[in-house]
Amino acid sequence: MDTEKTEKTKSILLTGATGAVGGALLPKLLKQGHEVKALVRRPQDAKLPATVGVVKGDVLSSSGLDEALEGVDVAYYMIHSMGRSEGDFEHNDRVGAGNFAAAAERAGVRRIVYLGGLPPSGGGSAHLSSRAEVAEILATAVPEPVHARAAMVIGSDSASFTMLTQLVHRLPIMVGPKWIETRTQPIAADDVTSALAELADFAAPPTDVELGGADVVSYRQMMERFARIDGRREPLIIPVPVLSPRLSSYWVRFVTSVEPALARPLIDGLKEEMIVRTPPPQGINDNPMTFDEAVERAMQESSSPAQ
Repeated sequence: MDTEKTEKTKSILLTGATGAVGGALLPKLLKQGHEVKALVRRPQDAKLPATVGVVKGDVLSSSGLDEALEGVDVAYYMIHSMGRSEGDFEHNDRVGAGNFAAAAERAGVRRIVYLGGLPPSGGGSAHLSSRAEVAEILATAVPEPVHARAAMVIGSDSASFTMLTQLVHRLPIMVGPKWIETRTQPIAADDVTSALAELADFAAPPTDVELGGADVVSYRQMMERFARIDGRREPLIIPVPVLSPRLSSYWVRFVTSVEPALARPLIDGLKEEMIVRTPPPQGINDNPMTFDEAVERAMQESSSPAQ
């Protein structure tokens, strides 16, 4: 047993360790016995376990990358510039991924795991296209690139779930733009992070790993089901044939706390159907939660006192 554990133990670099998904992934990697380093821009603000090696760095400037990636077997790239950095998020994502890929190649990293979006049904939004481009850039650097792909993540800190929650709470009557009937396959944050953790030492994973929850639902159905779970009356949704992403983002801006720079690209992607077409290998995301279970879990986490 000890030999098996030693063989599975990896040296891991986790970027985005202070974010919603990265922060939830970190304890799972540690529980599996991996040695974990975290790349952070402001170490003084990072509240991470003492067992985690903290390296100050920034993918946009390349600072700290060589030090952080030295001796690393698996790197998790959990960075998205959208709504979180100044300037064009597509340009920033391209530069950051390029810098990280070059440093990973110099360090001889074997595997990079990146969390992007499920393949869209149509041409894709700028947000989804940028994530696909990042995956392509990272894939050039290592022998085993893994593009983990998911639609909306249902978690207490998820921007998409926050937007959904506040729309239901604050708008008992709402205009339903065309994208409200788009189907998607939301997934619980716990299921996403469990799948990501499994990918640290999963033997020969496919380049693309599509992750989804147990249910395929429309955005209208998500709002109606969330309202029922939350003990509220279902919102009255008045359908309209069109409502552009720009107008929708203004609408969301006045109703929710989601930053406009983040809301508009997110909404732009809602017109695309995002459903798992190729199930992941057995052992990854085998029994995902239903939408209702994911919402209940997120609500419990939101109501729990901060640790």
